[in-house]
Amino acid sequence: MLSKNQIKLIKSLGLKKNRQQLGLFIVEGIKGINEFLNSDFKLDKLFTTNLIFEASVDQIIEISEAELKKISALKSPNTALAIFKIPAPALPKNEGLIVALDAISDPGNLGTIIRLCDWYGVKDLVCSSNTVDCYNSKVVQATMGSLARINVTYLDLESYLESNKMDVFGTFMDGENIYKAQLPKEGIIILGNEANGISDSIKSKVSRQITIPQFGDNKTTESLNVANATAIILSEFSRRTITEK
Repeated sequence: MLSKNQIKLIKSLGLKKNRQQLGLFIVEGIKGINEFLNSDFKLDKLFTTNLIFEASVDQIIEISEAELKKISALKSPNTALAIFKIPAPALPKNEGLIVALDAISDPGNLGTIIRLCDWYGVKDLVCSSNTVDCYNSKVVQATMGSLARINVTYLDLESYLESNKMDVFGTFMDGENIYKAQLPKEGIIILGNEANGISDSIKSKVSRQITIPQFGDNKTTESLNVANATAIILSEFSRRTITEK
């Protein structure tokens, strides 16, 4: 049975400041929880209506469906909610392709981008300090477990780019056509804020501007969703790597 203190703790993790202070975050659903259990992430507590998980007995608390609804952030809770420990941050390795995000604000977009990085084999995702928290429950849910395999680092993006010797690719409306550009196997790909794009301070660090050309006759569409743009860009970089082998 859930105690009042447990409910209070779980609810408090909805706020970034509490996640950072306590070093904990929430994962919901069977698939997501199993992804983290099979990773290097450390489990704190697991609340479940069905004892189907492989974890230490003292970390599992069986609860009712009514209790799960009390603590879940989902409209339709799925069997379990787990609390995991936030790992110590690790600096990116600066090899291969690195995705860098400049002030991404939508949790769904960040979650999808993390999932795309996992799909295309990108190990490091660098985020500006004003990008949405990757341990936000909506972000975690959108990653579908991919967060367990991607190293997400929050830092001063401008300083990071200044100290890095890799090619820096920025996405702009008037950049070089990505389908005609020579694309390397290594580099940093920057994606900008949903409303404002890449900020001026970061733009000055870009060595190569690229664009995804618009093919439709109707040219009134201003831009692509940032997660959709990420998918196209990573697909094109990856395709070139395969072609060159």
